[in-house]
Amino acid sequence: MSGPFEERSGAVPCATPWGCWYQTLEEVFIEVQVPPGTRAKDIQCNLQSRHLALAVRGQEVLKGKLFDCTIADEGTWTLEDRKLIRIVLMKTNRDAGNCWTSLLENEYAADPWVQDQMQRKLTLERFQRENPGFDFSGAEISGNYSKGGPDFSKLEK
Repeated sequence: MSGPFEERSGAVPCATPWGCWYQTLEEVFIEVQVPPGTRAKDIQCNLQSRHLALAVRGQEVLKGKLFDCTIADEGTWTLEDRKLIRIVLMKTNRDAGNCWTSLLENEYAADPWVQDQMQRKLTLERFQRENPGFDFSGAEISGNYSKGGPDFSKLEK
């Protein structure tokens, strides 16, 4: 098993007009396509615990209240190849039951199929963390996986 779980299992992206967003147990990733040749000085990005604002060359791309709380001091953005902005937000609630259904409140919601796939992936990621000797990256899951799947913590060992 080499590499983080999300690299081995792949992302479940939610497509948007400006790019896509996806999530892991701990983070939310936002990828915004920008005109080739964009420079860092062309970008205004404001990351707060519950709000996000992104403008490129004075044009608002993304602005609003996030679906859930993030750790503002740990949010970052990078410009890659002068054509892609990648924003990484650290979730405050990092359990498998905290699967964001949309990026912003009432905007950029995942369709039901994508939401289902996101929840499955977060549940498998939770299983991976609870059982580090096993590789769940290619596993299939069925049954009760909503809200992070069954809670086995109360079972006697």
